[in-house]
Amino acid sequence: MYKKLTSLILIFFSQFALSSTVGPVPWQLDLQPAATPVMEKFEQFHNYLLIMCFVIAGFVLLLIAYVCIRFRRSANPVPSKTTHNVLIEIIWTAVPALILVALIVPSIQSLKLAEQNVQADLTLKVIGNQWYWSYEYDLPDQTKVAFDSYIIKDSDLKPGQSRLHEVDNQVVLPVDTNVRVLITARDVIHSWGVPAFGVKKDAIPGRTNETWMRITKPGIYFGHCYELCGVNHGFMPIVVNAVSREEFDEWVKSAKVKFASLAPSILLARK
Repeated sequence: MYKKLTSLILIFFSQFALSSTVGPVPWQLDLQPAATPVMEKFEQFHNYLLIMCFVIAGFVLLLIAYVCIRFRRSANPVPSKTTHNVLIEIIWTAVPALILVALIVPSIQSLKLAEQNVQADLTLKVIGNQWYWSYEYDLPDQTKVAFDSYIIKDSDLKPGQSRLHEVDNQVVLPVDTNVRVLITARDVIHSWGVPAFGVKKDAIPGRTNETWMRITKPGIYFGHCYELCGVNHGFMPIVVNAVSREEFDEWVKSAKVKFASLAPSILLARK
């Protein structure tokens, strides 16, 4: 029993060390490590909100305990017949209003950062399909790179690869670069999202949604389709490989050759 309890405690506290890794891990607690300014802002708001929730819950718990002890039958055989208290009524009206103000300010700041229009250095077009993703890069030299990204089947996984997370063609993006992401769908509603980026946008046929991201840390990041889109909804992983600018330029050269025949056929849904 003691060994089992010790193991559980070690697993619990090990999550804080594991939180520095990229992507999901077994028994993970807390959010995935932030890899963009937007997600860093979301994480700060999350932690701030969590502290407020604990403070409010602790205060209410202490208040309930005080009432149960102070006004129990044995200590208070003749209950008070007080029906109104102006000061208390003002307090329980004003304090929640002040709490909401304290929540609104950082919430608006987070939304403003996430929805702002930035000067993009690169545009990535994302098209949702049943059940795979198509990507198209609009590069600064006015050329395009386009390809499809399918899940790797269990039978084709290589040692070290994670089931339901790997794809045949990863999205490759440079770090420290403002990337505009245009998201749409070809058939039904999908949703493109990567938790470490703080990005999740619906992909809707006939409509283009826009978001942005600036990846600050190299690494491989995972996401999924977050909108129920059919029988294979759970088999639409997203893998983004964030690399240095030099590595990205080298990848573009090879991708232009590798995906040359696909570029004309993968188009953003027309309005």
